[in-house]
Amino acid sequence: MKLIRIHPSDNVAVALEEIRKGEELFVDAVSVTASEDIPRGHKIALAGIAAGDPVVKYGNAIAVATADIAPGAWVHTHNVRTGLSEDADYVYEHRVYELPKPAPRTFRGYRRKDGRAAIRNELWIIPIVGCVNGIAKQLVEENRQLVQGSIDGLYYWPHPFGCSQLGDDLAQTKKLLAALANHPNAGGVLCLGLGCENLVLDMFKEALGDYDPARVKFLITQEVADELEEGGRLLKELADYAGQFTREELPASELVVGMKCGGSDGLSGITANPAVGRFSDRLIALGGSTVLTEVPEMFGAENILFSRCESEAVFDKAVRMVNDFKRYFVDHGQVVYENPSPGNKAGGITTLEDKSCGCVQKGGSAQIVDVLRYAEPVTKKGLNVLSGPGNDLVSATDLTAAGAHLILFTTGRGTPFGAPAPTVKISTNTALFEKKRGWIDFNAGTVAEGKETLDEAGDRLLDYVLRVASGEETLAEKHGCREISIFKDGVVL
Repeated sequence: MKLIRIHPSDNVAVALEEIRKGEELFVDAVSVTASEDIPRGHKIALAGIAAGDPVVKYGNAIAVATADIAPGAWVHTHNVRTGLSEDADYVYEHRVYELPKPAPRTFRGYRRKDGRAAIRNELWIIPIVGCVNGIAKQLVEENRQLVQGSIDGLYYWPHPFGCSQLGDDLAQTKKLLAALANHPNAGGVLCLGLGCENLVLDMFKEALGDYDPARVKFLITQEVADELEEGGRLLKELADYAGQFTREELPASELVVGMKCGGSDGLSGITANPAVGRFSDRLIALGGSTVLTEVPEMFGAENILFSRCESEAVFDKAVRMVNDFKRYFVDHGQVVYENPSPGNKAGGITTLEDKSCGCVQKGGSAQIVDVLRYAEPVTKKGLNVLSGPGNDLVSATDLTAAGAHLILFTTGRGTPFGAPAPTVKISTNTALFEKKRGWIDFNAGTVAEGKETLDEAGDRLLDYVLRVASGEETLAEKHGCREISIFKDGVVL
């Protein structure tokens, strides 16, 4: 099979492999002859599309033709444009879909003293200000002997912020770092400050809220003679505390899983993203939670997603989230549809609507139970939508701060990065999986090859996630690819 037509009403199909000019192709009883070479992941017209008419994919308009397009022609940026504008109307038309009914599942995780579950038992050093990044690095290097027994690792999360920031930027830095300090995967946390930064310790503690002093400790480096000696002493205390936790059998309903895509291609919305959607439905059916973010990549597909808000109140929050992000673009003199990226386009994604319709496939078919602000923690079981940008590392950090135990990251072109939460890379195509064996954990290209259905891929992904939750390392973890990035908007003093 060389072509796939995603929805019966689509007037384009997607090439599952490279197509040569003159090839005669068949899909859903439609015959078409390619009038030019068409790369894998790109679109071919199944019928004539007149200039000004919509290009339909996923059963939705994903572009407007800028010229007459003949059957068999390549449909891409040279002959279509986006149909988006800054203004859009949203109407709540509630839809409910039946979820699968999987048998109960478990994983071997850690039970924290506050009752939360964790899938890692790590020691984290969180710089309150970027000035102490180097000290945090030294502390990690000099105290690796603490990683023993049930302690899974010792990490620090460098960043350039915490000082010379004003208003919302300082508030976001404070909120994000405090959320990381509260993450259940951290069995012990050392919060490291300098002493003269804008983000003073009392302000940070206020954002942190109630905390266990045996689990979270603080060091202001200007106040001690030898910060490495004092830091090592505090890390030893944290290691003694964290070492008390051991893995035990926990229900899958305890899991919170983030969902993200990046380096997407024309197969993202056909293989990896809907496979993640199938996984999401299964985890939610088991009583667990998933989190979907990257708001700008919902533009053009909002109505598909938001029709599943469980109530009009949740729908109103979702609309405010989207409109706030649109206003963020406009306030900076940018059009909301300045997307997809050059890599996306090379992979076959033509417009933001095209990208968004594929992106939201990760949300499966479950009801949206809550809409969260940046770095706001998940409190409701089910599918949550989290405010955040499309940038891979910023949004993956945001998902971690929201409490995701691990992150599923789909990609058609590949990327090595990882968030503080274990980050699973899922390839949209088998060629990428075979080429980047040091990056890709899970191959969804099998769906395009007809080797398994999306439901089977979702089942296989659930099995894999439970193994990762039980301690199996992702490739990003094995290679030390773990970092953070904080969303900022304003002035640096």
